[in-house]
Amino acid sequence: MKRIIIFDTTLRDGEQAPGASLSEQEKLEVAHQLVKLGVDVIEAGFPISSPGDFDSVKKIAKDVKGAVICGLARSLAKDIEAAGAALKPAKHKRIHVFLATSKIHMKYKLKKAESEILKIAQSAVKYAGKFTDDIQFSPEDASRTEPEFLFKVIETVIKAGATTVNIPDTVGYAQPDEFGGLIKAIHERVPNINKAVIAVHCHNDLGLAVANSLAAVKNGAGQVECTVNGIGERAGNAALEEIVLSLLTRKDSFKEAFTNIKTREIYKTSRLVSKLTGFVVAPNKAIVGGNAFRHESGIHQDGVLKKRQTYEIISPEIVGFYGEGLVLGKHSGRHALSERLKQLGFSLNQEQLEQAFIRFKELADKKKEVFEEDLMSIVEEQMKGLPQVWSLSGLEFCGGISVIPKAVVSLKKKNEIFKATSDGDGPVDACYKAIERIIKIKARLLDYNIQAVTKGKDALGEVNIKLNINKEEVSGRSASTDIIEASVKAYLNAVNKFLFKKRKFRQVQL
Repeated sequence: MKRIIIFDTTLRDGEQAPGASLSEQEKLEVAHQLVKLGVDVIEAGFPISSPGDFDSVKKIAKDVKGAVICGLARSLAKDIEAAGAALKPAKHKRIHVFLATSKIHMKYKLKKAESEILKIAQSAVKYAGKFTDDIQFSPEDASRTEPEFLFKVIETVIKAGATTVNIPDTVGYAQPDEFGGLIKAIHERVPNINKAVIAVHCHNDLGLAVANSLAAVKNGAGQVECTVNGIGERAGNAALEEIVLSLLTRKDSFKEAFTNIKTREIYKTSRLVSKLTGFVVAPNKAIVGGNAFRHESGIHQDGVLKKRQTYEIISPEIVGFYGEGLVLGKHSGRHALSERLKQLGFSLNQEQLEQAFIRFKELADKKKEVFEEDLMSIVEEQMKGLPQVWSLSGLEFCGGISVIPKAVVSLKKKNEIFKATSDGDGPVDACYKAIERIIKIKARLLDYNIQAVTKGKDALGEVNIKLNINKEEVSGRSASTDIIEASVKAYLNAVNKFLFKKRKFRQVQL
């Protein structure tokens, strides 16, 4: 049996998706969950890219145990030094150095000849060796690189000290048969390839990221780079959950390849990343989509009732998918709530449990039935950990077909209450305009999404929004049985993220 190393780049490539920016605390929360999930390597960020990214990588390197912590670096001394400094606190650290090798990148982006590229790559890997003996090198745009030159680059960086050689399909150009063939050719044509692990990093521009990654595994790749929910630049990356479940479900096709992923943590991890980034998971998304284990066709329902395997090749429990079972009522106590949350995989301290209990009681008074998804939603929101510069103190609104929608919003900042009134195209628009009058920050709404957490007229409504503030995209989220309240809190969540990031950046600069 062969263990496939799972290299998660949700916090680096995933966070590069427009609007997916995470705070330091949110990145730390995701990193801890990735350890629970069982990933082998966490690419925590690109330290040289910003002071915030440097701090996040350093914080994760210091606080997160149980996985190799990796930082990305261009083949430049300053990048490698920044990665080395940020990763210094980590017990197990890796520097990931990259350099473009395709003709189009060398000609138009780097303006370098092949001989220069070889020297730069060799020098960068050797320099990274001053900070760690775990070095990964990526020839960017490898799938469009001339094979003979690619083989030469790989041989060179392995001689220089690279222990992992990552083959990226940077623009999602490759087809599964040719990408698998490339990995096979690397095994056959690079004389020292036995001294390094072959990794792959596939993008989803043609919808083939997972297929290409699996083709690579079949042809000898020992590490797969992926992200939770497949998020990432442009059309995204190979989805971690799809790769892991493909290997698990089709062992016959992958020569008993396996991973260390604890699959029951998959659904919870998916929800966490979705909520923090504001990227809603499509209902038809494989493995973690809301419809992944639901059957509406009468023929399908009949078959599943007789034997689940007739239409389900994966058991919902394997990925930690929970049905809408009633779990608690308004008369339930703290102990019952604590025990149920532990079963759902949440570990709360006393203060967090008390806050969750207050929120639960408020919800139980509004809803006749409280489902597992409700609990997960309110606890995940309560555990955000973002400093509240602005919080909602009061809210009144009215609307209708023959009246102009109007809203009165009261916000709290420190111990002071601010109030404003505004009309708008609808109650949500009126609320947002009132908020703008108070906080004096102009924001453009890029995206607004609302979905019910569970079924029923009294279901929690989860609102995810994206704002453009000062040319920066920032997401916000919140949940409530009142969708206007959820919309207002999601807006404030986004604003608080922006203000926190701005304040932290200034502190670093000073």
